[in-house]
Amino acid sequence: MFPTPPASAPATTTALVWLRRDLRLHDHGALHAALGAAQRIVLVFVFDTTILDPLPRCDRRVEFIRDTLAEMDAAIRAMAPQAALVCRHGDPLAEIPAVAQAVGAGLVVAAHDDEPQALSRDAAVAQALARAGIAWHSVKDQVVFERREVLTQTGKPYGVFTPYLRAWLAKLQAQGDADVAERSSAGLAQQLAPVDPTLASGIPSLGDLGFTTTNLRQLGIAPGSTGAQALLDDFLPRMAAYEERRNFPSVKGPSYLGVHLRFGTLSIRELVRAALPAQRSGDTGAQVWLAELVWREFYVQILANFPHVATRAFKPEYDTIQWDEDDAAQRRFAAWCAGRTGYPLVDAAMLQLNQSGYMHNRLRMVAGSFLVKHLGLDWRWGERYFAQQLNDFDLASNNGGWQWVASSGCDAQPYFRIFNPLSQSEKFDAQGAFIRRYLPALAGLDAKSIHAPWLARPLSLAAAGVVLGDGPDANYPMPIVDHAQARAKTLLRYSVVKKTEAGAEASES
Repeated sequence: MFPTPPASAPATTTALVWLRRDLRLHDHGALHAALGAAQRIVLVFVFDTTILDPLPRCDRRVEFIRDTLAEMDAAIRAMAPQAALVCRHGDPLAEIPAVAQAVGAGLVVAAHDDEPQALSRDAAVAQALARAGIAWHSVKDQVVFERREVLTQTGKPYGVFTPYLRAWLAKLQAQGDADVAERSSAGLAQQLAPVDPTLASGIPSLGDLGFTTTNLRQLGIAPGSTGAQALLDDFLPRMAAYEERRNFPSVKGPSYLGVHLRFGTLSIRELVRAALPAQRSGDTGAQVWLAELVWREFYVQILANFPHVATRAFKPEYDTIQWDEDDAAQRRFAAWCAGRTGYPLVDAAMLQLNQSGYMHNRLRMVAGSFLVKHLGLDWRWGERYFAQQLNDFDLASNNGGWQWVASSGCDAQPYFRIFNPLSQSEKFDAQGAFIRRYLPALAGLDAKSIHAPWLARPLSLAAAGVVLGDGPDANYPMPIVDHAQARAKTLLRYSVVKKTEAGAEASES
């Protein structure tokens, strides 16, 4: 935490707060630190061209960020008419020092970001600021506990979730919940610095940034803190039912706050504070939801302490697995991406992702396992595709989830555990409601046949208007792999790492 000067020592500098994954004005770690260290505050966001340039020109995340910034800019101008959110489009290595010098800042404050590329960027920006005589400081904000704050009794980072969760909860309680206390922005209106009109030019349009409008609004995704608060208000009365409803994709069970957590339109501390009273009173829904929030932190600290996971397996021996890479593998991958595998639940999940940028968590496991353990493809292929498509893409969580299904990650499912897409479909979408929503060609099938159309009677298929195959009259494909054969091939493929990991969790407890 950045030290706050005592009241008897008034701050004398202007601080520039660099927004990245914390697009809000309340309960804000970097803003709170800056308010205690400087008399005047200027906020800046950089549309980072090193990130944006490789993206497709139609990207919901860019629209979400842009509209969130417009809401923030309006709120800042309402607080202090001559103030504004400074918005730049370029490389932060050049833009942040330039804006800091333009506003006369002696200090730049930002929130930690432990992704490898972000760490390199921040180090380079800090060096550039130092050459200009400007201080740099970063603070914790996107997680409750980070880096090496939660360690095993032997002083090592955790690699197994359950003991990490126990230690996380114990540490929070032992410290009197101070780590989830609000980082107040009180006094912001009085400390906002006037911004020269040449800098306060407003938030660029999507067209100015080189992007086009998406279906974000049609999907009902409201950006900004107002959108986040509306979702939180909707979820809190449903929290108690979270455990029993969270695995069924056709049911309103999740909080749907993933994209807001990703871009920080509300703070993780606020969510933990909302869950704690019910969690501590024994509410299983709150307990499970809080554990899901801690899973997110678990993967963040894995990335921070084991940065090799960004490109390689957490368990090095899993890098020896030989994945299929030939033309047939490429065709299977294309079919998976397009939702044309012939397994309805997998296909519906992929279509949900492609159409909305969202995929239900249970389906992320099913679709991910199918790619790796049925199609024999490198988990990194799926990781990259999800990174392109997910509204809430986060390197740590995405990587952790993919290594979990591939059995190569920390606390992952055993290599021999292979999700059966048919039984998963029958268990978690029993009536086929989710499948019917995304695969209308199968909507006429009964609740049994819809999970495995290739097993349905010809008369049932005809009555439902379903034609299987890849011919000109077909409207749904046959399965591209056989489950039993795929399972056998996977067990053979993983034989290079065949071993038990008994005692791994015990050594971390």
